[in-house]
Amino acid sequence: MKIKDLEYYQQLIKDQNFSKVAQHFGVSQPTITMAIQRLEQDFNTTFFVRDHVHRELHVTATGQQFANHVDLILNEVQIAKKEIDRANSTKIRFGLPPIIGNYYFPPLTPRLMRHQLMPDLETYEHGSKELLKMLQHGDLDMALLGSLSPLKEARLKAQELARFPFQVIVGANHPLAKQSTVDFASLRNEQFIIPDTEFFHDQAFKQMCRRAHFRPHILYRTADIHVIKAMVSENLGITFLTSLAVGNGDNLKQLALSGPDQPIFHLSVAMRETEELTPRKQELWDLLTNNH
Repeated sequence: MKIKDLEYYQQLIKDQNFSKVAQHFGVSQPTITMAIQRLEQDFNTTFFVRDHVHRELHVTATGQQFANHVDLILNEVQIAKKEIDRANSTKIRFGLPPIIGNYYFPPLTPRLMRHQLMPDLETYEHGSKELLKMLQHGDLDMALLGSLSPLKEARLKAQELARFPFQVIVGANHPLAKQSTVDFASLRNEQFIIPDTEFFHDQAFKQMCRRAHFRPHILYRTADIHVIKAMVSENLGITFLTSLAVGNGDNLKQLALSGPDQPIFHLSVAMRETEELTPRKQELWDLLTNNH
């Protein structure tokens, strides 16, 4: 089985047209036809059926099943290429979500500096959802990630480092600041200032709103947690954040959520199971996992 045949197959699933696939790869149409025939012979089945009357190409049930595997195979091939290309690199492509990067990671840096690891880090800052995709696609070597449940993803090795509750955050002079706990359902008339949708906060926030049976009034969204906290401290609205993001120096009041089954922010370090760690990457993994 040839990798190129699988690439032709994957494109044919998308285009549903032999001529378009041939044009896409700059080859003749018979080249594509022969590649598909080889695959069908290898698996003793028919992946595509041509409707000559309507000039259409239909994917069979086995063809679609095989397509699912082809996507996984070609993705693993691309990851293997990336891992091999970087096998001798001294740099570590490291994913760091904004909240984790601003509030959890800084206390770790002195230890990493003592081990001379900081100069080796090439940090990439995105929300945990995007970093998880980058890690799965081989664009990162390792990442700190947030999630709403213990991180269990296929082909990833992950270790949980910490857990933090989600809380309602208000300004120190806000009327709600007199409370220590709050029922989320009582916030239906409040204006919220919340993180962008690429944060897991958005998923937890929507979960709470559904449970409380109300559509929230969202005043502003941003990826900058400092802006959110500054606006909340001025009583322009309230927010919903993990306790990790709020420090003693902020002019804010943290309110615990009342009731059972409240969402938890799980913080983990993750890498691909196929990644062969260099000594420096192994040292970073050990320092992160032994710190908690």
